[in-house]
Amino acid sequence: MESYRTEEEQVEALKRWWKENGRSTMVGVVLALGLGFGWQAWQKNQETAAQNASNLYQQMLQALSAEETGTIGRQIATELKDSHRGTVYAQFAALHLARLAVNDGQPQVAEQELRWTLAMADEGDDVHQVAQLRLARVLAAQEKEEEALALLAGANTDFIASYAIARGDILLAQGREADALAAYESAAAALEEGAPVPQTLQDKLEYLGARVDTTVAEAS
Repeated sequence: MESYRTEEEQVEALKRWWKENGRSTMVGVVLALGLGFGWQAWQKNQETAAQNASNLYQQMLQALSAEETGTIGRQIATELKDSHRGTVYAQFAALHLARLAVNDGQPQVAEQELRWTLAMADEGDDVHQVAQLRLARVLAAQEKEEEALALLAGANTDFIASYAIARGDILLAQGREADALAAYESAAAALEEGAPVPQTLQDKLEYLGARVDTTVAEAS
């Protein structure tokens, strides 16, 4: 009889515990399962979205290479930006739209696309650095040379030579030949050891070297 009462007491104790804690325990289990399934669903959605963005990007490239006006390609690029703005494919699309705008003689449109790319890309990654470099050239084309030079000077970039060449081109357009030569020389020095100096850069170095030497000789 004592054993029975003990079992009965155990059952009653279990009932009391369940009454007091069972609801919260079930909620915790449900939440845990929900989070698990929710995480899997989120991952699946992310993978699907990335795949859709990749497919659209490939369609954009094919359209841009297949037609002269690029009308369909531009439409797809705009769709990429609108529907998949959080992906790197949208950033690539904006870079293409900026290039097309430059070709169309619309530097203001190109500037908008490049600023959008800078806002979306992670600072310091390759896309951000390329967009910043191209934006500097677009600004210079709009006679915003000082803004362009400030953008290039304040950059922490892996594309040191390309940035230096851009600075040199802007300085040369301003008639600051000695400063331009210094920028081109820093570009040549930034090339990987053993890498040949591009012919266009070599031509600029030789041209400006001769002019600066002449100017210095005349001044003395």
